[in-house]
Amino acid sequence: MSAGFRISSALWDRIHHFASFPQTGVSLQQMVLFGQNPSQGTLLKASQFLAEELPVRLAHRVKELDELPHNLSAMPSINKVKNWYAQSFEELISFPPITLPPDIRQALMMRSDEVALPESIPNPSLTGAVFKNGNSANGNGFNKLKLRVPMERRYYANTQDVNFPPEVQHYNTRFTKTLETIKSRHDPTVTTVAQGVLEWKKSQKTSTIGLDIQAWLDRFYLSRIGIRFLIGQHIALNTQQAHPDYVGIICTKANVHDIVEEAIENARFVCEEHYAMFKCPPVQLICPKDLTFPYVPGHLSHICFELLKNSLRAVVERFGVENEDAFPPIKVVVVEGKEDITIKISDEGGGIPRSAIPLIWTYMYTTMEGQGIDQDFHASDFKAPMAGFGYGLPLSRLYARYFGGDLRLIAMEGYGTDVYIHLNRLSSSREPLP
Repeated sequence: MSAGFRISSALWDRIHHFASFPQTGVSLQQMVLFGQNPSQGTLLKASQFLAEELPVRLAHRVKELDELPHNLSAMPSINKVKNWYAQSFEELISFPPITLPPDIRQALMMRSDEVALPESIPNPSLTGAVFKNGNSANGNGFNKLKLRVPMERRYYANTQDVNFPPEVQHYNTRFTKTLETIKSRHDPTVTTVAQGVLEWKKSQKTSTIGLDIQAWLDRFYLSRIGIRFLIGQHIALNTQQAHPDYVGIICTKANVHDIVEEAIENARFVCEEHYAMFKCPPVQLICPKDLTFPYVPGHLSHICFELLKNSLRAVVERFGVENEDAFPPIKVVVVEGKEDITIKISDEGGGIPRSAIPLIWTYMYTTMEGQGIDQDFHASDFKAPMAGFGYGLPLSRLYARYFGGDLRLIAMEGYGTDVYIHLNRLSSSREPLP
């Protein structure tokens, strides 16, 4: 880790320079079209795109972590995360560039008569408090940003007939290794930021966080989903064997029935373990078995797992562990529309009072047992102890919104809750970049 890392004044200058550029959003459709049968040349273009794009994204986050309201920036765990981001930024901007012969450089230039990747469209999730600063087609809500060339023209080159020298592959391999190091450095970010918020609550002697911190957490975690998606996609393209249904970590034919069924099994297993039960509430799945669309299966399975866990817990706690035979089933219905695939999860767990509905989207809404999070805890976003302190719903909604979907909840107090997961099946909306 970056135990002894300190941000020098020279590095701060570089961070502020890069933070003055807008981030560039990519769509799922662009990533699929770009990543099919990638050559060393297209992988080099991708490496060069990320070598430009990731420092910009990281710089925005370092600057924001340094300027948080109410003294949140002074918390030790927040500082630790800021240093991780700054260290990753420094590694990327000091990564040695490749020197290419003129003919190869020419081949990588996109000709004006070539068809670029299709343009992305604004993400429908770009509304509300998270993006209150405004969000231009290529921007991220900061004022006076310098313009950059659109992604669909930078991330593409037709290099089918080019023989690339071995140093291109060496560069791609070295760059991928750097990304793997960065990705694992940031594994504990969600839990460490959560720890920082707990430290802040303790220092302020408060049990709640304000709307400004809530909005910052949304922006920060949404940005993290994007950074990890770009890095994960690039690592997969460079290291995984070709698969007919996969482009990197994107499945071009993600089977909704199979993904939801697996999430049901996992959630029921966790429920039975937690309550030491022989049989937890049954879950009925109504879904066409052949419904597929391009998506990142990991994102969808995380969202469904979190929501099913909530429903199972609500039903068990309403009817009692001892009443195994009296549990009403949880119903999961999946329907395909023209724009969206919608998954509805309905339970009879007693619902939520209307006054509490806004609170369920706030981080750390659930009360925490114990004093905090284990400092050595390095699991990714959705593993325990996250389930224990109110990150499930707000993070799931961010994952849904990342590719232009959404998550909505309607409760009937005294009866149960319906949660709707909307997934954008057109896959052309670009990332929401806070």
